[in-house]
Amino acid sequence: MRRTDIHALLGEHPFFAPLEPGDRDLIAGCGTNVVFPAGSVIAREGDAADRFYVLRDGRVAIEVHAPGRGPLVVATADAGDVVGWSWLVPPHRWRFDVRAVTDVHAVALDGACLRAKCDEDPALGYRLLRRFSGVVADRLEATRIRLLDLYGAPAPGPAPATPGGARG
Repeated sequence: MRRTDIHALLGEHPFFAPLEPGDRDLIAGCGTNVVFPAGSVIAREGDAADRFYVLRDGRVAIEVHAPGRGPLVVATADAGDVVGWSWLVPPHRWRFDVRAVTDVHAVALDGACLRAKCDEDPALGYRLLRRFSGVVADRLEATRIRLLDLYGAPAPGPAPATPGGARG
């Protein structure tokens, strides 16, 4: 049987487990369990980022759309990961597309609800911001590595010299 109690799920999740139970209680009040079938779009770049996801099971692809090339996967996220940080940063719009690679079971946390709780309890906001700064840094690093994979071919050097230093 799959556990559905949001507080218990957050307590077991590596992102939220280090937080105090009172913090998890506040956060859990903004959460719902969701399921996305493989292939479904969870978020689209430019859409309102009104929630983020705590992955319990499954894998998602984080993509950017390249004109003339279609979607490019810049990162993947699996069970134990958190997907979405745009709910935290105005104008609260998704910066990437997110697609379910497999069936995904997650806790969806309402960004507006959580922002309001952070406004009421700035210490909670600070603790969450510290945790989410790691998510942002990880996504930037993954994107940087992916861009190096795509565009990091060595630059052509000077043509090799022929014997005696003569060129072509």
